[in-house]
Amino acid sequence: MICVLLVAGHGAVLEAQIKSDDTGLYHHLAGVPKAMLPGIGGKKILDFWWETVNMRQLFTEVYLVTNADKYKHYERWATANDFPVENIVNNGSTTLQDQLGAVADLVLAIRSRKLQDDIMVIAGDMLCADQNFDIGQVVRFFKSKSGELIIFYELEDGEESSSRGIVEVCPETHRITRFLEKPQDGVTVSRLASVVFYCIQKDTLSCMSEFLDLQHEAPQKTFGQFWEWLVNEKRMDVFGMKLPTGFQLIGQVGLSDYTKWLTHYSAKKQDCRAEPITCRSYARVGLMGNPSDGFNGKTIAMTISNFWAEVTLLESQTLVLVPHPLNDPTEFGSLQDLFCISRKEGYLGGLRLLQATCKKFYQFCSKQGIALTKQNFTLKYDTNIPRQVGLAGSSAIVSATLKCLMKFYNITDADLPKPVRANFILSVETDELFITAGLQDRVVQVYEGLVYMDFSKALMEQQGYGSYISIDMKNLPTFWLAYLSDPSDSGRIHSNIRQRWLNGEDAVLEAMRSFAELTDQAWAAIENQDWICLAQLMDQNLDLRRWGILFYLLDVLHLLLQVFIQHTFTPNSSRIDVWLRTLRVKNGRFGCPTHGFLTCWLFPLHHRFSTFRPRTGTNTVPGRRVYQYTNLVPDPNWYQTLYLYQTWYRTRIWTC
Repeated sequence: MICVLLVAGHGAVLEAQIKSDDTGLYHHLAGVPKAMLPGIGGKKILDFWWETVNMRQLFTEVYLVTNADKYKHYERWATANDFPVENIVNNGSTTLQDQLGAVADLVLAIRSRKLQDDIMVIAGDMLCADQNFDIGQVVRFFKSKSGELIIFYELEDGEESSSRGIVEVCPETHRITRFLEKPQDGVTVSRLASVVFYCIQKDTLSCMSEFLDLQHEAPQKTFGQFWEWLVNEKRMDVFGMKLPTGFQLIGQVGLSDYTKWLTHYSAKKQDCRAEPITCRSYARVGLMGNPSDGFNGKTIAMTISNFWAEVTLLESQTLVLVPHPLNDPTEFGSLQDLFCISRKEGYLGGLRLLQATCKKFYQFCSKQGIALTKQNFTLKYDTNIPRQVGLAGSSAIVSATLKCLMKFYNITDADLPKPVRANFILSVETDELFITAGLQDRVVQVYEGLVYMDFSKALMEQQGYGSYISIDMKNLPTFWLAYLSDPSDSGRIHSNIRQRWLNGEDAVLEAMRSFAELTDQAWAAIENQDWICLAQLMDQNLDLRRWGILFYLLDVLHLLLQVFIQHTFTPNSSRIDVWLRTLRVKNGRFGCPTHGFLTCWLFPLHHRFSTFRPRTGTNTVPGRRVYQYTNLVPDPNWYQTLYLYQTWYRTRIWTC
């Protein structure tokens, strides 16, 4: 592949304003070609581009096209920067009026140097906000496509689309469906602006000569006009790749615009290094429909603020993944200590999740046509989500890591929409780490709050993801969560269900249909604030799991009220009116610490809840405390392989 840097434009406006500037700040730049003006960090604009493309493993040759007026400047520059002087092409123009235009300049280089290879074309006088993007990624993406490639970026606030070439891109194929050169307002909603940064196949080079013949009388033969003709009229395959950075072509801008964008990009570069990026994702509990999310079913789940995973990213010289001192131990007190920890917790900490997410993120961006910068970082994580109890601890770490990477590389929601983000998180676990999992956890962690999810086969096949709807969480009832203190690997819980489902086992297929029906009914109960109905549906959901497909996992025990409060309250008690539902537990363990599992209030992520205060109350066992919650609206939570103890309170008091 060959690279051609175009620097033949005449910066008449900028040069004139530099000469007439009466501040004295820019006199030293008088007569300097615009490509040799200071760029980000004080480096000359052309120096940056030469360092970027000076890679023999990517380009066999690099050429530079300039004009006769500034030719001597570039000749001296080439000598000083180890650029082959013989590769400088002079187009012969001396003024703005007799310049050839960018397309004609490229054709001149092709003909004069008899170039017969794919070509990358870059405007050498273009400011780039991020000095570290990976041009190798651009080349690889171009070679993976059967057409031309246009680099684009998303316009910032304040940038007018009417001053740029705007592209409309198919998100699935990355094919450019329409190219609009400086469109008027209202013609397109796209904010994706192309820059003079293209890859052109050698078989398409002849099309430029055809274009010049058609535009023989036109004063300007710009690339914008060329792409309009090639994309909109000839309907040739042209693809787009996004760089998550900004570009400004110096062109015919004035001194104020040049200094404004130089200051803006320099400030952005400093800001992005100022602070570490810290993101959290939260544990989730399944309310209804488990485990049908992986089997074209429907579910309702909710994120809770009790438990979370937090990832911190900080720019660094090399890429470093920091082991967690507890979850990824590398130092032990003794061989026996290593044995005990390994036997209890295994060898699968969170470090593998960070590494797999980074690997998958790079792979995703390369495939989606998003060129990443060559910046390195240090990643570390922390989490208080209990391990292997099914509270989506692994996916929370992946989700938080993805949030950090998106912020660091300026990847927007348009680049990675929420439904696709959930699929991405799942693929990290299933494709890279072979963890048995479904979409439910990842969807609710991306959307957060209380979410209804429909994973019907038609939706999944049509759009690649389900229908996800956030549910109003106002006035939800209170729930307890009980989870095992000594769990097993939750990723193995549903291992054989998938095979039974794939085999078309009637009991499993019917159970999944029933889960979907119960989920729809539960949604209606939540909308109507019918909490008794919701509790009954939760019981049915669990009964279906127990007798339908997961009977070998769960035993049913009725837990007496006095197990928790050790005395009886009447339904007419003025202090407490508790309606106790059935508690499902594993292996006959009771729902209290002395019987093998822990319990806690559940606090939904997006709810405001007041702090609680201990106080003395009547009708309590001596020595125990009563906590009164004011305006507390915790939420329904029913937990998957966990054993949710669901209660309903007409008052906000519980004795613990």
